[in-house]
Amino acid sequence: MQVLYPKQLINRTNLRIVSKPSPCLTDVAIYLTGGRYQFNTFYVDTSFEGLYIIQRMDDLKTVSVSLNNGVKPSAIDSLGNIAIQQNLSPCDIDHLRKLEDDFTQTLIHSDPAKLFRVKEVLNFEWNTKTKHDYLKTDILNKNIPYCK
Repeated sequence: MQVLYPKQLINRTNLRIVSKPSPCLTDVAIYLTGGRYQFNTFYVDTSFEGLYIIQRMDDLKTVSVSLNNGVKPSAIDSLGNIAIQQNLSPCDIDHLRKLEDDFTQTLIHSDPAKLFRVKEVLNFEWNTKTKHDYLKTDILNKNIPYCK
């Protein structure tokens, strides 16, 4: 936001955002920017690098936000892919949840400049996606038994 609004108040009514389809990423995108699908200021896509693309609507200045390499433990993605296939045991689900909780604490307590890179995107065209076929991964394993 500091790149889009240097030395200015952030105007959330003047922002739109594209997010990767992760339930957590989309929640953060909407919370931070005020973007909403019904107002054509938010959509989900997989065809870009990084986590987000954020655009000011008044001057069309656009940035992408990516996680720096090595910040996120690779085990989270590895186990997450197995969880999406619903092939993790209850104890493995608990282990994945602990890894994700620990990663969240790392994000909260670290300098954002060391975690993320923000890069200007030139000539970005807002192209709202109307197909909504993303898997809602945060609830896939909600009925799995408890770890014993």
